[in-house]
Amino acid sequence: MTSQSTPCKALVVYCNPATFVVNDIEILRRKCRVRPFQYNGKRNLLSLGGALLRSKIVYCWFALGYATTSVLLSRILRKKSIVIAGGWDVIYLPDVDYGAMKSENRIRKTSFALRKADRVIAVSESTKREVLQWVDRDVDVVYNAVDTSRFIPKGNKQNLVVTVGAIDNLTRYKKKGIDTLLKAAARMPEIEFAIVGENSPEWDKKLRESAPNNVTITGRIPDAELLSLYQRAGVYAQISYHESFGVAVAEAMSCGCIPVVTERSALPEVVGDTGFYANYGDVDDTVEAFRKAMDSRNQEICRKRVQENFSFEIRERKLHEILDEVLSG
Repeated sequence: MTSQSTPCKALVVYCNPATFVVNDIEILRRKCRVRPFQYNGKRNLLSLGGALLRSKIVYCWFALGYATTSVLLSRILRKKSIVIAGGWDVIYLPDVDYGAMKSENRIRKTSFALRKADRVIAVSESTKREVLQWVDRDVDVVYNAVDTSRFIPKGNKQNLVVTVGAIDNLTRYKKKGIDTLLKAAARMPEIEFAIVGENSPEWDKKLRESAPNNVTITGRIPDAELLSLYQRAGVYAQISYHESFGVAVAEAMSCGCIPVVTERSALPEVVGDTGFYANYGDVDDTVEAFRKAMDSRNQEICRKRVQENFSFEIRERKLHEILDEVLSG
């Protein structure tokens, strides 16, 4: 590792400044001089090459086309590279038409990035298994993280179930299990439900028209309002077909919500034995899980699991260790 007076220059490449990307930028800034680079298409290729030339390492969030280009350029320019496999980028699930790996061209490009990067990091063991479908190599698992000092319990819990999932197409609607959630809510009129997320106008209208009276479609809300919902809700629902990690699940658990999830992909890694499971698409199973969760007293256990496994401190320590190993290799 370079000395403190001359910190390593790191280029962080991403397509969308999602919260987990911004969090990693801040983590890396405590170790390196970081240049964030939002890739918006081929018109950025020249500037990407110039930025990489002035950096020692490139850190790509998602194994998409810009990761392939970044890894290729890093090898030509004798730079180091790390690729984060986030889930959607390394799968294709035809049942719900979800994932990037739909074509031979995409599979070839993504496999190159995964194979040739100096290090590949998966956000869960489930995502690691998905990476290993395409390449045979070592893959680190570093779970996504939540700020447990911000996501804290407060006040009394209510008979409220919250789920987070912006819906803008049929794929996301099916993947997030929203149809099952609405049908389950209709059978539980004594419980309030809230579906949070920035929906497209078309899907926002569809959701509002199909939702029972005890379901609120909030649309996009400020972070402070979402935190307040987590703190009031007794239960958090993520009854998805697939989740590569489940940041919202961990945020809600950190606030003392009891999780109800499907036993699919990475959700059991997040929840463990602190919550309740329902089979994907099974309304009866989902209603039963919601009723059990409402009667649960596992609030402290849920928060403790997040603190011990998914804190910022854990992710920072592991990412800094990997960075040191890559730069010294």
